[in-house]
Amino acid sequence: MEFPAPMTKLVLIVFYLLVMVELIDASVPRLLRQLESGSGNYLTTEEHWINQTLDHFSPYDQRQFQQRYYEYLDDFRAPDGPVFLKICGESACSGIPNDYISVLAKKFGAAVVTLEHRYYGKSSPFKSLATENLRYLSSKQALFDLAVFREHYQDSLNEKFNRSNVENPWFFFGISYAGALSAWFRLKFPHLTCGSLASSGVVQAIYNFTEFDKQIGESAGPECKAALQEITHLVDQRLVSDEKALKKLFGASQLKNDGDFLYYLADAAVTAFQYGNPDRLCNPLIEAKKAGKDLVVTYAAYIKENYADVETYDQEHLKKTELTNGSSDRLWWFQVCTEVAYFQVAPSNDSIRSSKIDTKYHLDLCKNVFGKELSPDVSGTNLYYGGREIAGSKIVFTNGSQDPWRHASKQTSSPEMPSYLVSCHNCGHGTDMRGCPQSPLVLQGNAENCTFPDAVNKVRQQMVQHIDTWLSECQQAQDSNRYPQLSKH
Repeated sequence: MEFPAPMTKLVLIVFYLLVMVELIDASVPRLLRQLESGSGNYLTTEEHWINQTLDHFSPYDQRQFQQRYYEYLDDFRAPDGPVFLKICGESACSGIPNDYISVLAKKFGAAVVTLEHRYYGKSSPFKSLATENLRYLSSKQALFDLAVFREHYQDSLNEKFNRSNVENPWFFFGISYAGALSAWFRLKFPHLTCGSLASSGVVQAIYNFTEFDKQIGESAGPECKAALQEITHLVDQRLVSDEKALKKLFGASQLKNDGDFLYYLADAAVTAFQYGNPDRLCNPLIEAKKAGKDLVVTYAAYIKENYADVETYDQEHLKKTELTNGSSDRLWWFQVCTEVAYFQVAPSNDSIRSSKIDTKYHLDLCKNVFGKELSPDVSGTNLYYGGREIAGSKIVFTNGSQDPWRHASKQTSSPEMPSYLVSCHNCGHGTDMRGCPQSPLVLQGNAENCTFPDAVNKVRQQMVQHIDTWLSECQQAQDSNRYPQLSKH
């Protein structure tokens, strides 16, 4: 069939856009996968740039790099409204997603800004991601990036509205690793933000993260858990008897390393619970088990339909040092291997994942990918930030009941740092900001498809109350500084 010339051009454009979407999706790192992107689901995609310092800890190194950011001002109550900084985490940042932040921006008359994390996306200081060039990739450097950007943007607002020495109330938001950054920023720079939301904020670096696998078993329930454990047992057996046929069945022949293959199979189950789709995984497995069908074949069909993300797990892919849309995988593994670990190893008994996914697998991966004996400084990271014992203030911690990452978050509440658990059958990673399920993105974080929407809305009401209180306290302090005579009366 031949298309007329204009139609041919349109077809080519659509094809190109589809390819780009696939490339963007492939760039998302596997351990704390964000699943935020989606065509038309952004408040804005207009890029802005800031000259950022490469090494914030050296008085001698004056090098800079270009760092990408976004701003959304449609709801901004100029010039005195608050500024919400939504931290972009361990993936390319293509804009400001239209999740629950848009609802909050309307409610508070806030400007929304997002800064891309150093090295990720278009914010790389180097053209090559060779191991020696990654020395400036850390959460500590990223926090200083946020501080510098915050000051830069505040100055730009003051210049725009022809004023000086005025501070808008700022509030920081983040999900997952970005949630940890949000909490850590409030801890380290309390004078630069009125408060922070750490949604599924993984503030505790963990060397052997066995609680992760245990939570998958709890979230799955007895029947689904038994099916997943049987699959793991059968896969371990068939990996010995007919490795080639087994990997071909799962569409994962490129994964020559057995550990990579087993990790891929484990993560395919994890994402169902983490991102609010447990029934899509469990229902066919339970039915197949009752009918006496081959569970491995059933699981392979599920993975190929819902989780064909094989390259992310290939260590040969992780070794690549050129900048591509898939570079986020290598970059996040560097942070894992040097700073936070989160090694998702199999518990000694009753595990879901294969026992072959152990500490040695992770350390071997770090050495193989980066060419050096790397070992994450977990104790140093927790000493620097405090881990779950973080001694901060005005930080809201939220977690989803089905999310395995919640065991790296702060789940105990205190007056200065309230912590809330969103409990429902499909409440996972960042549910308070993203709704249910999370892929594709739920516009404005709609909670209607959460199995218990009231649980989500209740936590959101508490979040709003804290944000309102802390912003008001900031505004009062700012007013008293600007008009000291008023504070005397």
